[in-house]
Amino acid sequence: QVHLVESGGGLVQPGGSLRLSCAASGGIFSIVTMAWDRQAPGKERELVAQISSGGITTYADSVKGRFTISRVNAQKTVFLQMNSLKPEDTAVYYCRFGGGSWGQGTQVTVSS
Repeated sequence: QVHLVESGGGLVQPGGSLRLSCAASGGIFSIVTMAWDRQAPGKERELVAQISSGGITTYADSVKGRFTISRVNAQKTVFLQMNSLKPEDTAVYYCRFGGGSWGQGTQVTVSS
């Protein structure tokens, strides 16, 4: 049973930055693709970024060049560095382990 705990969300002004963290326990972290998804009010959950066990990254077009996903296998932790944040980035951000285990989510609000 995998347990994921996200942290780092909050309120930030447009153009600002946040760094999300996700700590995993209970799974074989190093061999699994990890991802960040987000869900805005009234919208479906969508992929933001993912990183394979080998470090290959994929990003949604809307965040390319602004967000960076990374992982530290020894710490069973995945990060999402978010720069140049926009109001449309406002959502609950979820860490995903492999194909479908999620944490409780962390709220990111971008507003002036």
